[in-house]
Amino acid sequence: MRTILTLLAMLWALPAAADGEKAGEFDYYVLSLSWSPNWCAATGDAQGSDQCDARHDHGWIMHGLWPQYRRGYPSFCRTVERPPSRGMTAAMADVMGTSGLAWHQWKKHGTCTGLTAAQYYQLSREAYGLVNRPDVFRRLDQTVKLPASVVEDAFIKANPEWDRDMLTITCKDGYIQEARLCLSRDLTPVPCGQDVIKDCRAKNAVFAPIR
Repeated sequence: MRTILTLLAMLWALPAAADGEKAGEFDYYVLSLSWSPNWCAATGDAQGSDQCDARHDHGWIMHGLWPQYRRGYPSFCRTVERPPSRGMTAAMADVMGTSGLAWHQWKKHGTCTGLTAAQYYQLSREAYGLVNRPDVFRRLDQTVKLPASVVEDAFIKANPEWDRDMLTITCKDGYIQEARLCLSRDLTPVPCGQDVIKDCRAKNAVFAPIR
């Protein structure tokens, strides 16, 4: 018993470890695009998210721009940069759905870039603008079930300069979830790491139309 108490006392005397990795140390980015109608059907409607209101006409929105290691990724990094203002996060809602998501992405991922919040949002918007999002999905007038590979094919057709090892399609709860593109630090498409390039193999994933 005395040994345990002595050990605990020693541990309590140690300085608390800082959370998160050092900002700016990573290898490439993952740009994650979420099909908003699917997220709303699976999660957003139950949360009453404004993102799901039909007036927004959301299709592929930006979930985030994530710094990535060749294996694994940093998160919640130590940074000297100031957090974004409410105005900055609100200004990202047109491409990210909500200001809340923009704030969370800064806190978890943006802090790891070594950029200011303004620079991170600007780079995120630039990355989002580089992607030709397939128009075919906006023309759906009813919910369909399809192989995840069809979604990948559509992105490759719309962006012929990409190779298939630069893109992965994910599923969640039976829905097509996201299209994830791997980008260099200067936003050039690059091959994804082995822990990222894991395509959904579903043959009948749900794909909902824009509201």
